[in-house]
Amino acid sequence: MKRRILSLLLAVCTAVSLLALPAGAATSGTVTFSDVSDRDTAMAAESLRLMGVLDGYGDGTFRPGTSLTRAQFCKMAVYAMNGEDELGRYSTVTVFPDVKPSYWASSYINMAAKGKGIIAGYVDGQFHPDRTVTVGQAVTILLRLLGYKDENLGGIWPQSYMAEAASIGMTDGVSTNAYAALTRAQAARLFLNLLRADTVEGGAYAATLGTVVDNVMLVSSTAKAPDGRENGLETAGGNIYQLASGKTSNGMLNGYKGTMVLNKQGKALTFVPDAVGSSKVITLSVAKATEITDITGTRYTLTSDTSTYYNGKETTWGDTYSWLNAGASVTLYLGAAGNVEYVFVGGGSTASAAVVVYEDHSAAGFDSLVGTGTAYTIYKNGVKASSADLRKYDVATYSSVTNTIRVCDTRINGYYEACSPNASEPSKVTVLGHEFDVLSTAMESLSAFKPGDQITLLLTEDNQVAGAVKPGTGGAGGNAVGIVKSASAGSASVDLLCGIHVEGKANISDTTAAQLQGQLARVSSTKDGLNVSSLTGGVGGDLDVNAKKLGGQRLADNVMIFRRDGGALTSVSLSQLTSGIISKSQISYARTNWAGEVDLIVLGSSDSSTVYYGRAIVQTSDDTRTLAVEYGNGQRSEAIRTDSEVSYGAYIYMGVKGGQITSLGTLTRLAGVSNSAWSGEGAVTVAGRTYTVSDNVVCYNRTTGTWMTLSAAHAYAKEANLYVRDGVVRVIEVS
Repeated sequence: MKRRILSLLLAVCTAVSLLALPAGAATSGTVTFSDVSDRDTAMAAESLRLMGVLDGYGDGTFRPGTSLTRAQFCKMAVYAMNGEDELGRYSTVTVFPDVKPSYWASSYINMAAKGKGIIAGYVDGQFHPDRTVTVGQAVTILLRLLGYKDENLGGIWPQSYMAEAASIGMTDGVSTNAYAALTRAQAARLFLNLLRADTVEGGAYAATLGTVVDNVMLVSSTAKAPDGRENGLETAGGNIYQLASGKTSNGMLNGYKGTMVLNKQGKALTFVPDAVGSSKVITLSVAKATEITDITGTRYTLTSDTSTYYNGKETTWGDTYSWLNAGASVTLYLGAAGNVEYVFVGGGSTASAAVVVYEDHSAAGFDSLVGTGTAYTIYKNGVKASSADLRKYDVATYSSVTNTIRVCDTRINGYYEACSPNASEPSKVTVLGHEFDVLSTAMESLSAFKPGDQITLLLTEDNQVAGAVKPGTGGAGGNAVGIVKSASAGSASVDLLCGIHVEGKANISDTTAAQLQGQLARVSSTKDGLNVSSLTGGVGGDLDVNAKKLGGQRLADNVMIFRRDGGALTSVSLSQLTSGIISKSQISYARTNWAGEVDLIVLGSSDSSTVYYGRAIVQTSDDTRTLAVEYGNGQRSEAIRTDSEVSYGAYIYMGVKGGQITSLGTLTRLAGVSNSAWSGEGAVTVAGRTYTVSDNVVCYNRTTGTWMTLSAAHAYAKEANLYVRDGVVRVIEVS
């Protein structure tokens, strides 16, 4: 009898009363709660607000610590069942004597009790709608929505119900005290957990509400919906869903991976983000086809087919990774085994608003991005920073996924080619032949310019325009740098390090084009086309790898390092460099950032030498000593006279230009490296350090005296000797 009485007590629902109005009377505009600083609670509140389950108060607050009544919870439960269309059936029914038809929540209570059988009254026959609902009562109701019954659980209430709820994640983020009053914040977390849960019979609870679209990335909440309003929810795949409630999302859920819940008409009831904790923001060191390495040396595995969101569209990792350079900020969505299931290039969300910094060290306006009182972390150019690191004309955006302010100092200087729809209120502008999206917060500064002007664009981390200034404005010089993919007399194609591809008419000659091919260059434009110029010089001094200094300058945490071998540049990380000291003679370019730290280094000679890697072939005749490099069966460099004492058969590198040796050295040996240390064919880890494997790596069988492929070398022996230069494996020897 005691157990039966208690089971009746537990059957209560707690629904937030939407400004004390019926749920359908909620405001339709964008809402951000001023008193919710916890990211998980804010996320839950937004997901449920869009569904019509709860809302805030007229003063813009959510009041997360306010307790809920039994009547309020009933209302919330009805909307969580998408049952509001059935309310009319219960408007004149009297189930409990203390809930008359005139009571504001009578339809919700009657439907929950008589129509759905998920609540019951007390032993006195009353419902007591204005009593506070407890955690245990709320949990029990939600379990009943999932199909659980007393006979499924056993034991004594509320312990058995709380235990079951904990085992399925229902109470994640909620008090475990069953007798405590349920707060609005806890209710939001409970109901979001409900939408993520499976029913007792199997299958997602969200699927009982309509149709679910799993594993989608929400990238925009302001897309043009079928009804013409700009409140559609857009996924990375380009699908746009009209919100059934008619509300507008505040953008809190943008950048999350999760589930779109649709009603029978195909409209979105809400978006349910995956549980927080499955995402991780890293600063990229090396991007390979099957592996990502961050600046700490941590490796993450993925496949070339892994879905990736980059520059405003969903693509695959295989089509993206070659565009990414060291220092890029990347958000990884990880599976249970630690593998990467989704990659979001950037801080984890597409910016919808930005703040331009107009005074050094100033964070003015940041609260407008995140909400007053919200604790956030600042990242500048992918590295953790503080307000002291901010400089005039930096651009700040907010990532709700990681609760971080993302600061970027990328500036594009060029000829203003075109705009759309007009110069006064442009949503898109074209500079360097590239069409940029314009944030609404940038329109005022852009309206001072028109096509035909020279302009400097201030960009966000995801390459949207946040503002514009006149070229030459103090502290706002253009800094676009990229790798020249192709160049010829009068044209060029460049992959900028910020992730933009530009191409078009260029002011370069045949001779200059040949020198630029595959090299790092500075890019701007005039009305006559692209200006592309090579980068040389910069900061001088030896590179001390261990001390992380170049000359007297400290290296930035996100320093980008490229290896120049006469052809295309190869990206390497600082952790991959094996030499303690790299001579300044081997550094063709080094750049400092806003803080005076070195953030870009190009190793190797700036000339157009061809560099060979392989076995030294030394021949002596009539006091003449020549050196060649063997790198394949029947493949050798030209033999060049030399006085070097390189031993025959040693593994070396040799740069050659015009019949002269321009660089020469012995490769660093890593002995007896097991095949188990490899990650595919692109990387290998030895003594905690990860080395990139050159796409042109050569493999020598010492026993047979023949050259072979990498796969054949792995098959031939369980271990090998690796020969490395500046963190890149160039030669492999098996026996």
